[in-house]
Amino acid sequence: MFKKILIANRGEIAVRVIRACKEWGISTVAIHSDVDRDSMHVRLADESICVGPHQPSNSYLNIPAIMSAIELTNSEAVHPGYGFLSENAEFAKILEDNNIKFIGPSSSLISKMGDKIQAKKIAKQYGLPVIEGSEGGVSDIKEAKKLSKNIGFPVLIKAAGGGGGKGMKIVNNENDFENLFLTAKLEAKKFFGNDEVYIEKFFQNPRHIEVQVLSGKNRTVHLHERDCSVQRRHQKLIEETPSPVLTDTIRSDLFNKTVKMVSQIGYEGAGTVEFIYEEGKFYFLEMNTRVQVEHPVTEMVTGIDIIKEQINIAYTGETALSQNDINPRGHAIECRINAEDPSKNFQPSPGLIGMCHQPSGFRTRVDGAIFQGYKVTPYYDSMVCKLICHGRNRTEAIQRMNRSLDEFVIEGITTTIDLHRTLLNHEKFINSDFNVSWLDKEKLI
Repeated sequence: MFKKILIANRGEIAVRVIRACKEWGISTVAIHSDVDRDSMHVRLADESICVGPHQPSNSYLNIPAIMSAIELTNSEAVHPGYGFLSENAEFAKILEDNNIKFIGPSSSLISKMGDKIQAKKIAKQYGLPVIEGSEGGVSDIKEAKKLSKNIGFPVLIKAAGGGGGKGMKIVNNENDFENLFLTAKLEAKKFFGNDEVYIEKFFQNPRHIEVQVLSGKNRTVHLHERDCSVQRRHQKLIEETPSPVLTDTIRSDLFNKTVKMVSQIGYEGAGTVEFIYEEGKFYFLEMNTRVQVEHPVTEMVTGIDIIKEQINIAYTGETALSQNDINPRGHAIECRINAEDPSKNFQPSPGLIGMCHQPSGFRTRVDGAIFQGYKVTPYYDSMVCKLICHGRNRTEAIQRMNRSLDEFVIEGITTTIDLHRTLLNHEKFINSDFNVSWLDKEKLI
């Protein structure tokens, strides 16, 4: 096994990776910005090194500084977590060229699957149904409008090089098309350095379903699906597994086609294939070539440590699991706890945490990096931790989550804890009568 891994990330995912490494007996190196010097991931790692000031571009995205940190600490491998450099093909290629193991797929696969246009073509090639839309990027506004009219409004304009709702615009009618098309291109250029956009049919009431995979040279296995349909402006709030709406027949078809594609492209590592699901049909959306924020719900029902398996695949090139090893039980739900004020349009709420009591108990898990006296800064993503609960069935998982949310105390900042209580006790959530548009359309927040 690796002797030393550098974690090129921060916060709760860095803590999560450090814990997995410690269980493998692997020494860890934490990188940090100047404002993260006293963070939990720095305290838990065996070594730490500052890579720059608080701006992400000068620290957590600073490839030369991170490469220097790797050299100074004699690290053998890098775990990128999620966000930051986790899907940066250039970073992965630099590591490859310097014989440093990137804990993820090859740089060429990151490039292929990170480009949503190319990924869509690959998915179609291997038998996955894809959303009706442009065959590639569109730059001519007249051509784009004509294509949209042929598809039928509403359509979705999407950035080819990114996600997370950036560079994404819903166009409901022809009159709004030109303005939104240009806006999408400007956002795509700003956030991803690439103004290429493509067009797809927009689904009015879809669910967001994703399949977790682990893949090595020897085989690809799936760890079943997650339902991530409770969203606000394309940002996930609550995730669960299994999905309450899939039939066994649809689930089997989804898994078989996903595994076939992932295996055929020669993927190695942990990954997630995402789908839109509406009226009994699923359509390929994208592939995330990294671990997901919501991976703990899958771990809770399968008993499999996805991060440890990811590290093992990076070292051996193979997955130690067979499909028969994966037998999920019960139901798990995750709530993302953000330092935001829902009553003020989710305005970030940085500040110094006072009293902090995290819930515990039977089948209850908190993935986080906060503590009393921790300062939440305005410079990074506002998610401060994740609460995950497991039950024998969905009803018990909801009940356990409600109990755990009641126990959760984070003073000094405003969080989304109360919002999660409201959502979990809403009739539509209880009855699983919701989709990705639920919160935005009903204006519950």
